[in-house]
Order: sequence, then C-alpha cells, then structure tokens
Amino acid sequence: MTAIKHALQRDIFTPNDERLLSIVNVCKAGKKKRNCFLCATVTTERPVQVNVVKVKKSDKGDFYKRQTAWALRDLAVVDAKDAVKENPEFDLHFDKVYKWVASSTAEKNTFISCIWKLNQRYLRKKIDFINVSSQLLEELPKVAEESVPSGENQSVAGGDEEAVDEYQELNAREEQDIEIMMEGCEYAISNAEAFAEKLSRELQVLDGANIQSIMASEKQVNILMKLLDEALKEVDQIEMKLSSYEEMLQSVKEQMDQISESNHLIHLSNTNNVKLLSEIEFLVNHMDLAKGHIKALQEGDLTSSRGIEACTNAADALLQCMNVALRPGHDMLHAVKEQQQRFSDLREQFARRLASHLNSVFVQQGHDQSSTLAQHSVELTLPNHHPFHRDLLRYAKLMEWLKNTDYGKYEGLTKNYMDYLSRLYEREIKDFFEVAKIKMTGTTKEGKKFATLPRKESAVKQETESLHGSSGKLTGSTSSLNKLSVQSSGSRRSQSSSLLDMGNMSASDLDVADRTKFDKIFEQVLSELEPLCLAEQDFISKFFKLQQHQSIPGTTNEAEEMDGGSLSRSYTSGGPQTVSSEKDMIRQMMTKIFRCIEPELNNLIALGDKIDSFNSLYMLVKMSHHVWTAQNVDPASFLSTTLGNVLVTVKRNFDKCISNQMKQMDEVKISKKSKVGILPFVAEFEEFAGLAESIFKNAERRGDLDKAYIKLIRAVFVSVEKVANESQKTPRDVVMMENFHHIFATLSRLKISCLESEKKEAKQKYTDHLQSYVIYSLGQPLEKLNHFFEGVEARVAQGIREEEVSYQLAFNKQELRKVIKEYPGKEVKKGLDNLYKKVDKHLCEEENLLQVVWHSMQDEFIRQYKHFEGLIARCYPGSGITMEFTIQDILDYCSSIAQSH
Repeated sequence: MTAIKHALQRDIFTPNDERLLSIVNVCKAGKKKRNCFLCATVTTERPVQVNVVKVKKSDKGDFYKRQTAWALRDLAVVDAKDAVKENPEFDLHFDKVYKWVASSTAEKNTFISCIWKLNQRYLRKKIDFINVSSQLLEELPKVAEESVPSGENQSVAGGDEEAVDEYQELNAREEQDIEIMMEGCEYAISNAEAFAEKLSRELQVLDGANIQSIMASEKQVNILMKLLDEALKEVDQIEMKLSSYEEMLQSVKEQMDQISESNHLIHLSNTNNVKLLSEIEFLVNHMDLAKGHIKALQEGDLTSSRGIEACTNAADALLQCMNVALRPGHDMLHAVKEQQQRFSDLREQFARRLASHLNSVFVQQGHDQSSTLAQHSVELTLPNHHPFHRDLLRYAKLMEWLKNTDYGKYEGLTKNYMDYLSRLYEREIKDFFEVAKIKMTGTTKEGKKFATLPRKESAVKQETESLHGSSGKLTGSTSSLNKLSVQSSGSRRSQSSSLLDMGNMSASDLDVADRTKFDKIFEQVLSELEPLCLAEQDFISKFFKLQQHQSIPGTTNEAEEMDGGSLSRSYTSGGPQTVSSEKDMIRQMMTKIFRCIEPELNNLIALGDKIDSFNSLYMLVKMSHHVWTAQNVDPASFLSTTLGNVLVTVKRNFDKCISNQMKQMDEVKISKKSKVGILPFVAEFEEFAGLAESIFKNAERRGDLDKAYIKLIRAVFVSVEKVANESQKTPRDVVMMENFHHIFATLSRLKISCLESEKKEAKQKYTDHLQSYVIYSLGQPLEKLNHFFEGVEARVAQGIREEEVSYQLAFNKQELRKVIKEYPGKEVKKGLDNLYKKVDKHLCEEENLLQVVWHSMQDEFIRQYKHFEGLIARCYPGSGITMEFTIQDILDYCSSIAQSH
C-alpha cells in the first residue's frame, strides 16, 4: 500500500500541487468487483482545498489515472453502516449516494478518520457522520496508527497535517542573512563540521554578551519595577472612581428605563387610538346610508323618471353598503349587526315594493295593448311594443339590482312577464294570422273575387276559424273554408286534383295574380314577425340583464315546463347553483312568450299549400331567405330556431308536391279514341319549370330545386315512354317525337344548367324517333322495285359480280323494265298524297311538326331513289334503263302536296 501511495503521489497529485493524506482500496457495492482507490488530498497552495479523488488503474497499461474528484465541502453524509460491528461497507453522500466496500475495516476507519479531521480543521460546514460512535471517532487515529505498518503511519491525517502546520517558508530577510553567512564561510558546503564548530563558538560568544547585558541592566530593571508599582496604585484609584461612577450611572439607567417604558406605553396607546379611529371611520364611511337614500327606498316614486333615478341611486348605495368587505372582527360588533339587519330590512322592503309595481306595469300594459288590437285587425300589421319597452327600460338598472340582491323576486317577475306577455302576444299573433288567412283566401271587404257569393267577412272569418282545432292546426280538407276556396276558384290547383287536369290548364292570369298575392302576403307575414321577435329579444336582454355567453344562478325549487324547454333552477346549501346559460334563458323566455308563432306559421303554410300546391315554391324561397338572415344575426336565437323548424315543414311540403306530381304521372290515363298529342304532365312540367325559374332566381335554396328538377324530368321521361307504349290511336314514335321535342324546346328556352344532359337526351330521343317514324311511315313506296333490287344485292352478296347480274334470268334487263313501268309519276304522286294525309292525321297541331316530318320523308324518299339509280348504273351499265320520274319530279310532287293541304 505504501508503494501505491508513493506512486500515486508522484504520478497524479504532485503535478497538480496536491498532497495525498489518506487512501483506501474500495470497490462498488453490489456490482462486479472492480477495485479503485479513494484518496483524501489537500492542495499545497493557500487557501487549502480539500478533495476526495477516485483513482483507478488503466485498462491499457500498468499506470493509474484520475477518474473523478469531489470537493469535501460537497460531502453531506458519511455512513459507516454499523457503529458496533466491523463492516467494510460505507456510503458517501455527494450529489448522490455512492456505496463502497473497503478492502479492510482498518483502511475504512483510517479513511473516515482522515475525513473527520479534515472536516474539523478546514470546513465551516459540518459533515454528518452516522453509524460511527463518538468514542470510535476519538480513538480512531490511535487505532489506525497501530493497525497500519510503521512505514505507512506517515500517511495518516495527524502526522501529515502537523507537518503541514510546522513547516514555514523562509522570508526574504532570512534568506538574505543565510546567503551572507554562507558567503563568509565558503567552506560550509565542503566542510560542514568546521562550519558547525564556528557557528557554535559564535553562539557562545553571543550568549555571554547577553548575560553581561542583562546584569548591566539590573538597575534599570529596579527603576522599571518601581514605576510599575506606582502605575498599579494609580490603576487602583482609577478603578475606585470608575466603581463610584458606575453606581451613579446605574441609578440613571434605571430612571431612563422607566422613562423608555413610559414612552413605549404612550406610543402604544396612540397607535391603538389611531387604529380604532381608522376602524370607526371605515365603518362610518362604508356602512352609513344617507337619509335621502333611505327615504327614496321607502317612499320613492316609481312612476316618474326622477323618482326612478333616485331609487336607482339609493339601491346602488344600499348594495354597496351591504357588500362592503368587513375586516376580521367587525361582524362581531353589535352595531354592525344592527346596521346589517337594517340594510336587509330596507332591501326586502324595497324589493317587495319594486316587484309589486312592475307586476302592475305588466298587467296595465296587457290592458292598454289589448285596446289597440281593433285597429290592427283589418290591416296585416302587428302592434308596436316600442313605447312599452321604452317605458320599462327605465327600470333596467333596478332589475339588475334586484337580480343581484333578491333572485327569487327577480325570477318571479320574469315568470309574470312571460305569463302576461305570452297571452298578449298570442291574441295579437292569432288575430294577425287570421287577417293573413282571410287575405289569402280572397275574402276581403271589397269582395272582388267572391262578389257573387252573398257572404260577409265575418262569416268567412268564422269558416277560417273552423280550420283550427284546439291545438291550432288544420283539421282537414273537409273544412268549409277549403270547400269555399276550391269551389270559387276553379282555376286553382289543390293537392287532391289530378295532374292530368292541371296539365290541361294553362297558367292563366288569375293563377299568376293569386300566386303573386300569396307571395306578397307570406312575405309581409314574415317581415312583420321578424322585427317583432328581434325587438322583444333585445328588450329581454336589456331589461332582464341577460347577456350572451355568461352563466346566471337559479333559485326556483321546481322546474317550469315550457314549449321550448324549462327554466331549470335548483338550490344548494351554499346558495343558488348555475344550471343554464343566460343565452339559453333568453331563448326559453322567447319560446314561452311566442309559443304560438310556430303553430300559426304551420297552419298558414298548410292553408297556402291547400290553396295551390305550387305555393310551396314561394314559401320555400321566402322562408329560406329569412332563415339565412336570422342565422347571420344569431344562429342559436329563438327566431333562427323557429324559422328553421318551419322551413323543415315547408321543405317537406315542397317534396310532397314533387312526389305527388311524380305519382300522378304514373297514374295518368289517355283516351283510346283520340290522338295523344302533348301529354298533360309534359305541359305541366313546362309550367312548373317556368314558374320555378322565376321564383328561385338568385335564391339560397337553388340546390333543392335542382334536385326536384332531376326527379321530375326523369319521371317525365319514364311516363312519356310508358304512355307511348300504351297508345293505340297514335303511333309510339309520334308520341315520343312530339313530347320529347316539346321537352327539348322547353329546356332550351329556360336554360336550366342542371338539366343540360337531360336536354341533350331529349334532343337525341326526338331525333331518333323522328327518323324511326319517317322510315316506318314511308315504308317502301316502290315496293316491287325495292324487292327486285334486294334480290340483286343478294346475288352480289353471294359473289356474283355486279356487271354479271343482268345475265341472271330473274334479274335481266327485261324484268327490270317491267318493274319500272309499274311506277309512273302519277302513281308516285298519288302514294305521296296518301302518305301526307296519314301523317297529318297522326300529328297534333300544338307542336307544329308536320312540315318537319314531311321534309324528312322527302329526304328519305330521294335517298332511296338515288340508291336505286346507283344499282342500275353499276349492275346494268350501258342499258339506258332509267326511272320514269326524276328527283325534280319528287320535289315538285312533295311541294304541291304540301301547298294543297
């Protein structure tokens, strides 16, 4: 171990100006036994730095290298594991715990002893030594000296530390004196004994001189001793005077202490008085309500603007006094309790008086507004509630105060307002819708449309009311008003009318006027309802202080059911619990107040749909626009939600209208004795498309119309083919040709973008069936000649050359001349004239396709003629055989026949 220590000192620590004081051979606990050394070192330069260094043997050679170093000041705990039994394990707590196992208990004790001494000598921070007895710490240095070899006892902490402490460097003067002395004795280096003898002699000389000097100075010493005795006497006298002074000062000190204590008590009393005055001023300033405010709360006029303002200011002052943040202990004062009780009584009294007054205002408003209903019963307008809202908004701040102080009365006012206003609005809205229904059915006071009917407006109104049951919905198609409207307007449609009848009817001026009037009435209804709902919602938000995206507390013990929901509130032991947002409460209040709007709108829509199923187009466009407008303002508002629900009904009626038309197309029947012509549902589709395009121009719900177009046009295509297949009087091709030509013309005129493919399909079907009908009707006007040339083409197909066909017995030139003579020009013209009459009989006059078909037949006849001429030229070359009429003759025949008819 000594050799290792010297080697470590020489190779590792001397180059770093460090001295190795203690070393222990260790390995990590619980791991593979890889030995290393823990070394306790100090630096040779001041200030001294103490380190614990981990040194391990290099893997590549037989030398040691410095691996890790910790400053001793970072060591927190030394754990020896067992203070009684010998145990080589110990822990060092630096930044983390390092567990070690020493090669022997003696080495561990020596190392811990060295750490203990270095800690005692150099560190201000004391290291905790645990599981090491105090007795062991005291005896540890001796044990370590006896347990290690004599050559190693120099490495223990004690000897080396003393050597470090005894060693002192020579200062500059001492170095200079030694140099001078050695220069005077040049032989000091070569003859040390002579040099030592010389120094001994000089020392003796100096000792003798010192003794003589001491003996010579004895007299002076006696004089000095005498002076010292006199000085001691003077010191005794001074001490006596100081003692007397101290006694005097002691009494002064006691008096000053009494004065200081008295001053402290006076200062403490003043401080307490100032604090007491501050507390009293705080209570007086924050919990004192002016007499004017008290009088306003008790007797203030709640009908005038000045009185309302005074009550508002008084209520705010009362709320501030009640909500003042009391300091600890204030609530235990009797005066404070009495003042708080007085405030509570004032609040309760004023809240009761305010609630009673506002309830009276609500009731009075219902009576006042009811008196104005008569003047609006004839006009299609709703009464204006702005004056009522303006008067009530003066109480908005008081409502906010009531909401913050007495939520029970606030919610009671909310319920009463909803009850009174819901009944008022229900009367106004029902009367408003009755006027709208009367105007829709055409029974006005002037009675232009039903002038021939001896009925008064009141009777009509009674019949209108018969449309409603107790729930406000239409009772059915058997109502008297439905009979009246259907019987008196023969040109109108209803959902029970057949599509064939509607197809035969044209869009008369009366129909256009009726639909335009319905559109205006429906738009006016929506335009009147929209500002009414928005104004009421804005008033509710301002008057009841209900803002969006906030939460409010509720205090009712049970839920109140509403049409659109309920105002759900519940109590908890600590106060009201938030259940619904203020936004939801506004919507719920609107739903309760205007609960009749949605049923009345649905009734109006049902009536309009009964009057004319095409009214659903107008309603879909208008309702979509108003829903879009409402959603832009507030997507979750009552108006947006209600109009959205009604829009679903309108869309359902629109889809039902389309479905009924498609169903009636399937059920259509045609006469077996007359020609078909343009089918009713084709004409009806033209009317529907024209009307829809005029209504849906720039509309938001264009997509719904496009989907309906596609359904209808496909149903029309299918039904046209079905009728064509069932037709007995009119050829199938004629039915297909005329109707698809009409469809193509309609789509071309209206330019409906979503039906471009159907337009092309209609044109193709028209062209195909025109060609088919021409070929079928024209047939084989030169039948025998056609059979003859079919035989010629058959021989050519069998491989006979065209110029050799004339040598065939059945197809020689003689046979050809015989066949040609059977078709002179006169016979051809007669056959074409009969064909023209037949085509004229098949085609209808509405579509005006006769000349188109006749021109196509002329072209087809000329094509056949040219075909025959070509076969004669190829198969009978040089024979000089020609037809007995020319192409010009055919043109003349067709032209003269067309002109003659």
